[in-house]
Amino acid sequence: MNQPREVLLTGAAGRIGTCLRESLPAYGYRLRCFDRLPVPGEPDAIVADLQDAAALAAAMDGVDAVVHLAGIPGEAPFGDILAANIEGTYRLYDAARAAGVPRIVHASSNHAVGFTERPADGSTVRVDTPQRPDTYYGLSKCFGENLASLYADRHGIETVSLRIGSFAPRPRSVRMLGTWLSPADCTRLVHAALTGPVAGHTVAYGISANTRAWWDLTSARALGYRPLDDAELFAADLIAELGELTAEDPEFRYLGGRFTQARP
Repeated sequence: MNQPREVLLTGAAGRIGTCLRESLPAYGYRLRCFDRLPVPGEPDAIVADLQDAAALAAAMDGVDAVVHLAGIPGEAPFGDILAANIEGTYRLYDAARAAGVPRIVHASSNHAVGFTERPADGSTVRVDTPQRPDTYYGLSKCFGENLASLYADRHGIETVSLRIGSFAPRPRSVRMLGTWLSPADCTRLVHAALTGPVAGHTVAYGISANTRAWWDLTSARALGYRPLDDAELFAADLIAELGELTAEDPEFRYLGGRFTQARP
């Protein structure tokens, strides 16, 4: 795909949205920001909910691609997840279909496979592992991936669903030595997802080049993703402070970590 110039960024006021607002323009993108909250430093941002059909239609007009981050970013009561993450994502895809937008980068999550146990041999987990959501939040990400597949097959919209790991300026836990996604690598990953070769719907894990990586980056690298950061830089200090994780600790045993213990 030729590099899109006009990109709609939903969830632009959030943590990852803020990172991308600051970093994607350097790759040549013009961003149109959308959030239900005011977006700092973006007076022209569209402040609206995903349920607002008129606002979504206006936001889609003339854009080449969408980076869809909007939604509740963690576990919540099902009714809230249903409105924001499930119905909201459906409305976004249907607005993209109506506007003829050819590509969407969809923020999925490792929690779509959260109840998957880590392989005993320490090998990385492939993107074709069956969905096993760990929460209503994870369930909503499974819905988003399946909706993307439907809209690819039925309407020809290309989607890259990014199963994002632990996005943070630096890893804060021993678990994050395997799941960390640095801000710089996050930008590289989204750029690759916007420009790389996609046939229909592609799933890719979103982590940095971690020595202790939990997930296989083959599909991400096929898009052109070249991560440069490694959580191992922080390993000695984190382990000295917090100790190693045990095999039975949910943070180590399951891909979703403590989300497998979550209650809405």
